[in-house]
Amino acid sequence: MQPKKNIVHLPVYKPGKPMEEVKRELGLTEVIKLASNENPFGCSPKAKEAIIAHVDQASIYPDGGAVELTAAIAEYFKVETNQIIFGAGSDEIILMLARAYLEPGDETIMANTTFPQYKHNAEIEGAVCIEVPLKDGTHDLDAMLAGINAKTKILWLCNPNNPTGTMNSHQEVAGFLSKVPAHVLVVLDEAYAEYNVSGQYPDSIGLANQYKNVIILRTFSKIYGLASLRIGYGIGHADVIRSVNQVREPFNTTGFAQKAALAALKDEQFIADCREANAKGIVYLSAQFDRLKLNYYPAHGNFMMVDVQRPGGQVFESLLRKGLIVRHDPSWKLPTMIRVTVGSQEQNEKFIGALELALNEVAVEA
Repeated sequence: MQPKKNIVHLPVYKPGKPMEEVKRELGLTEVIKLASNENPFGCSPKAKEAIIAHVDQASIYPDGGAVELTAAIAEYFKVETNQIIFGAGSDEIILMLARAYLEPGDETIMANTTFPQYKHNAEIEGAVCIEVPLKDGTHDLDAMLAGINAKTKILWLCNPNNPTGTMNSHQEVAGFLSKVPAHVLVVLDEAYAEYNVSGQYPDSIGLANQYKNVIILRTFSKIYGLASLRIGYGIGHADVIRSVNQVREPFNTTGFAQKAALAALKDEQFIADCREANAKGIVYLSAQFDRLKLNYYPAHGNFMMVDVQRPGGQVFESLLRKGLIVRHDPSWKLPTMIRVTVGSQEQNEKFIGALELALNEVAVEA
């Protein structure tokens, strides 16, 4: 049996190491995971109540159209219900977009380095990936515009960008969209939007209402703390949503996820508290990196990318032995960088303590 030729070279996604596995392998009793940009404060108590209340419906198929949740999102963002689609995390919507729009030979543009699932799903469909280097860790919008041609179908803009944490402002994105040809679908992946406190973040809903070739991706996995339930959503023009719905699998989001997301959306105080704690965590980590004379990218999500000035893989392993799981990925082609999730204050302090020890253990690259 032979798989499709265009997938045999694709890497399998490697998530951050599970805490229990690290405990077992290294004989540790305490492990702090700061690798996957999860919410260290969990999810809203109201979401937990909604999950428990749904247990008796576990044998029933979920609402395939997520009607109640769709109505809530539409009201929240003041858009129409036919502008919304749900997926098993925003990752599945990325997959569906590639499946709906990309054919062999089509071109798609993304940054290098950014969220790897854009390239992964595009290559599955046989599309040609045009990767544009970041500029100071941020999307180079002018260079991305220059890469557009008649074959370009989709352009991916991760904002804040994962893994660097950098952001393109409203002015930058609005100016960029005014120059993108109408035949190119622009995906604004905003998984970390709710953490932003810059005052310059794009009004993406306004932009999506202005431009028919824009779709916004959001998720309940990050600030809402529902990562294990796998639910995210897209907002765009009704014609785009209709096309994506045509390739969506039936019952692709669970009843538990829908009910928990609905409750989480309504608990605005929990989100505000998490946003405030995260902002304070970024201030703390930034000050500590400054003290340690380590360069880092300005953070606009719930994670930071820092240059440890040593082989990042070795620093990762040193931290792992101390019970701290962070992220280092050779595919980033940033050999001395690690990415760390902003944790609780206690977790952040333990990370900095472990990092200082790791920096003393690992030699600086010549």
